Amino acid sequence: MPNEQEPALRSDARRNRARILDAALTELTRDACTPLSAIARRAGVGQATFYRNFPSRECLVLEVYRHEVGQVAALAGQLLRTRAPDAALREWMDRLARHAMAKAGLAEAIRKASAPGSLAAVGRAPVTAAVALLLDANTRAGTIRPGITPDDFLLAIAGLWQLDPHGDWQSRAARLLDLVMDGLRTGAPGP
Repeated sequence: MPNEQEPALRSDARRNRARILDAALTELTRDACTPLSAIARRAGVGQATFYRNFPSRECLVLEVYRHEVGQVAALAGQLLRTRAPDAALREWMDRLARHAMAKAGLAEAIRKASAPGSLAAVGRAPVTAAVALLLDANTRAGTIRPGITPDDFLLAIAGLWQLDPHGDWQSRAARLLDLVMDGLRTGAPGP
């Protein structure tokens, strides 16, 4: 997802940028310390092209993060178009958990490359908007109790980021998310 302040890129430049982002996601998820030169090689671009797009590791990592967060956020609307609001919310939560566990290596790269507070500026708004969309649909459908804010919800699921991606995270995430859904339904007016 290009930054709104950037000028439109030529099609070949867009393809190069996309290849770099794909390579970075793969490599940084595998190893947070992957050298930028290895990412450029995997993307099939020269160093000049790489650095023209991403002048620093932080710029690259933040753009990968922005792209990944955008995909997770967009999923909320897609699910609401094809599922009941409560099923959409629960499936979005499951996908968020899988995303978080699959990208554990990326999280380490983000921690190493970014300045404190920079991630909040990049990722909070799209995720909060997705959560608000899901919560609003569920409130209108009467499937969750009224008054739940996106901040309440994000705080309730924060335990996802405490799970070990190399352990039995699936059953632990499912249990946590079931508890969250039960809590959201408590006091719901019903359809």
